[in-house]
Parts: sequence; C-alpha cells; structure tokens
Amino acid sequence: MTQKERMLKELPYKAWLDGLTEEREICKQKVYELNTLPPKERERIPAMLKELLGKTGETVFIEPPFHCDYGWNIEVGENFFANYNLTILDVGKVTIGKNAQIAPNVSIYTAGHPIHPDSRNSGYEYGISITIGDNVWIGGSTVILPGVTIGNNVVIGAGSVVSKDIPDNKIAVGNPCRVIREITEEDRKYYFKDREFDVEDY
Repeated sequence: MTQKERMLKELPYKAWLDGLTEEREICKQKVYELNTLPPKERERIPAMLKELLGKTGETVFIEPPFHCDYGWNIEVGENFFANYNLTILDVGKVTIGKNAQIAPNVSIYTAGHPIHPDSRNSGYEYGISITIGDNVWIGGSTVILPGVTIGNNVVIGAGSVVSKDIPDNKIAVGNPCRVIREITEEDRKYYFKDREFDVEDY
C-alpha cells in the first residue's frame, strides 16, 4: 500500500513519500495563483476554484487568501462562500454541503499527529475526514478538528473549537464547542439578536 493510499484510508502515513510532496507542490502553485490574483480579476476565482477543488457546485467563491494541502480532497456544494483566510488541511476528506457560509480566519484540520512523543517523532501522521452539512454558518476564527461531523442548519459561534459532532439545527459555541440551543421557527423574524426584520422578502 502506498503512503497516499494509507493517507486516504485514514491510516498512519508519511507525508514526504510516494509523490505526496509533489502533489502538494502542484496545489501550492494553484493556491499561489489564486492568492496573488489582481482585484480586478476576481471574476476568475470561481473557475480557479473549480480547477483546484475536487468537486464544487456551480456557484462557489472564496475570498483570498486561501490555503489547503491538496485541493482535490475537498468537496463543496452549491452556493459555497468562504471569507478571508480559510485554511483547510485536507489530508483527510473534507465534504461541505450546499449554502455554506464561512467567516474569516476559519481553520478546518483533518490532519493530526500521535500524542506520544516517540510515536510523533517517527514521522507518521494521519488525516481523519470532516463532514459539514447543508445551510451551515461557521463563525469567524473557528477551528474544526479531525473526525468532526457538523449537521445541517447549524450555526457555530465565532472563536469556537469544534472537537465533537454537532447535531442538526443547533447553535453551538465555545472551546470546546457545545450546543447552547435549538434553532426554532421563532428565530426566523430576527436578523441579529432581538432585532426584527423590517422587510418582507427575507
């Protein structure tokens, strides 16, 4: 079994063997071109993302800068938007559903290292997949750790560290991130805390 095959099976692997370094270099070149794009050429970003990422919907946009390891191990659904400084360590599969909204400085880490120093110093690392459902809003400076599944219609509060799964239809916040309440029909009329919409087309 090659190191890439081991990586994709979520087994311990060595990241510098069997062509993985070269694959990351290809990704780095694409990411560099995206991140140095002149502002007047922003209309090119969706096409560049469709070439970089493994799968996207028709509508996809990331505000540069953006960073990832491979690109092809990331799938995002229709109507995907991420703000500045999104980092995805995609040695494990990252799957994000439709209508995702990701605030600035979010980090999605599938990668990790063994706890024991002898094991860690062996050079072996791992990637455990992350899944994020439909209609999810991830607040700024959130960190999502390996193996996490975030359900549909979830809101993650800014500054959270998500180390465990979050069920559908919840607001969750904190370090470690915890569910604080259900999202209900009552929430529909508010745009911010107790401030109600003054329009009818929301």
